[in-house]
Amino acid sequence: MTKMVGVDVGGTFTDVFVLDEATGRASVAKVPTTRPDQSGGFLAGIGKQIADMGEIAVVVHGTTAGTNALLERKGAKIGVITTQGLGDVLEMRRRDRPRTWGLRGDFKPVVPRDRRLEVPERTLADGTIRTPVDLDAVRDAARRLIDMGCKAVAVLFANAYANPENERAAVEAVRAVWPNEHVAASSEILPEIREFERFSTTALNAYLQPEVAGYLDRLETALKGGGFKGEFLIVQSNGGVMGVETACRLPVRTALSGPAAGVIAAGYIAETAGFPDVITGDVGGTSFDVSLVAGGRSMLAPQTSIDFGMVVRTPMIEIATIGAGGGSIAWVDKGGLLNIGPESAGSDPGPVAYGRGNDRPTVTDANIVLGRIDPDNPIGGVLDRLDVDAAARAIDTHVGQPLGLTTLAAAEAILTVANSRMAGAIRLVSIERGHDPKRFSYMPFGGGGALHAGAILADVGLARAIVPRYPGVTSAMGCVIADMRQDFVQTLNVMAASVDEAAMRAVMQAHVDEGLALLDAARSRFETREVIFELDMAYVGQTHTVSVPLPVAVNGGRVDAPTRDGIAQAFDAAYHATYGRLLKDGVRRVMNLRTAVIGRRPKFDLSALAPAEGGSVEAARKGARRVHFADRWHDTAIYDRLSLPVGAVIEGPAILEQLDTTILIEPWLKGTVDPFGNVILERRA
Repeated sequence: MTKMVGVDVGGTFTDVFVLDEATGRASVAKVPTTRPDQSGGFLAGIGKQIADMGEIAVVVHGTTAGTNALLERKGAKIGVITTQGLGDVLEMRRRDRPRTWGLRGDFKPVVPRDRRLEVPERTLADGTIRTPVDLDAVRDAARRLIDMGCKAVAVLFANAYANPENERAAVEAVRAVWPNEHVAASSEILPEIREFERFSTTALNAYLQPEVAGYLDRLETALKGGGFKGEFLIVQSNGGVMGVETACRLPVRTALSGPAAGVIAAGYIAETAGFPDVITGDVGGTSFDVSLVAGGRSMLAPQTSIDFGMVVRTPMIEIATIGAGGGSIAWVDKGGLLNIGPESAGSDPGPVAYGRGNDRPTVTDANIVLGRIDPDNPIGGVLDRLDVDAAARAIDTHVGQPLGLTTLAAAEAILTVANSRMAGAIRLVSIERGHDPKRFSYMPFGGGGALHAGAILADVGLARAIVPRYPGVTSAMGCVIADMRQDFVQTLNVMAASVDEAAMRAVMQAHVDEGLALLDAARSRFETREVIFELDMAYVGQTHTVSVPLPVAVNGGRVDAPTRDGIAQAFDAAYHATYGRLLKDGVRRVMNLRTAVIGRRPKFDLSALAPAEGGSVEAARKGARRVHFADRWHDTAIYDRLSLPVGAVIEGPAILEQLDTTILIEPWLKGTVDPFGNVILERRA
């Protein structure tokens, strides 16, 4: 077994990347995503490249099953057992509102009020148990939820992060009567201060457990039925991977799983090519996902909102998402303004040109009408031909006529709005965070990313674009590249000057022991193992914390003891780096300890993706066609991208075609093939 397989399931396509470690050869496949059960496309994609699943050593999956279940509110029917008086925490949230301006809007938690049951118990913020939990009331509540048809339950007790004794006793009582394993406890999911975030994350974990566990079980059963005997891993939102058992227990960690894999791959490809500072842009069928990688490191956020009021607090790669994918629908509002998305045609029915029943124009339809996508050679190889005339009629009907534009002008307008929205998302993660875009490269990927690269370079002022060898399956490649990672958190809530060094070391050691045990249980091979400690700290009186790297060594699995002086110095350095000053006489407080235990998996040599020797630019040329740029048609050379040799320079206007994407080189750009098979897009002299 020498083959590693990465599978990313997107809104429109399911992408497969296969690496044969014995030969270094890579291959890709792209098939339509199947709904409602995504496992059909998953297995079909693997089957296009590998006939015998017994050859596969590892399958790594970037899944949107959890994300889709949250966004579409299609998780399981669940209940909550909580402390008396706290039944409305999930509904009250942080008293925010869905729209910044105005007081209108509503929110429905995933657990309605009649399934949020309260029981007598009370643990104080210092961990003291004032009222022991009433276990008879807990068992009665569990039985009531079972009678209501609940498939999972979340146990959410006040201050369980400070002392989980009451919550653990309640969980044992619930599990004694609950008909399945889907029982989530906040002290196990997120032992961290802040009631709403802890309650929300745990409730959403329970909401996803039956859905995600059932999906992964079907996949694993089908893989084994096909002869697969290797290891099955799932990508987490933090960019690491975990085993199926962990994913079934902690499905909330799979939110944004697929996009996270794409960021990991993009960062690795860009750094290998000599560009460690990169902004990634994944243009899929439904969305545009943007992230920033600085110095080869992805940015991690401690929490994210999947949708309004649906807060997940677990480390995630920072990704900004907007509805501006290839399938996003263009429409004119009542005020006469052209909008793109957020509604998408997805893979079924898909863009108008697919001929599957959709009659509203999409971003892809605009690219087709302007000649930028070959209607006789659509990506993915799913359709024989695209219907250009139908796409043009839809654009004219829904955009051109309402705005008084010709069909071509309307198509240009659709792309202008889409590109503007994409550029705005890039500014959000760069300029608005204090980063100068001129020192960053842009890596477009996904099926449609390279069609919009030139417009984004011009709009944002990025240095260059790096189009990877297989941009349409970059997230699937990231699945193969990702390391195994386990994250832990524990609230301490103590003054830095009075930290109990021995007690902190004991918590750190427990995290490391559990993390290393999970790595040992995996069947993956790790080149190295790494442990990262961070503290969430602030001055007393401040609400927001800074992330403080804690320089504590781990030797032979044993954690060195932290020191109060070391903690104070680390905080001063991190705070000054963030705010440019320190607060004189400020009292430092340690809120949370975070631990990441990482198993570094072997990385494959990207030079294996480089073009074979002996090719030529002339041999790669497929012909020419008329393509519309900047209000007029241009005769544009068409090339087979994968046949271009290393060092080839293609000046725009030109189009490079391959199975999984189309690269548009606008008249003011040139593209150069680097030693790893990437195409570097830069401004012409």
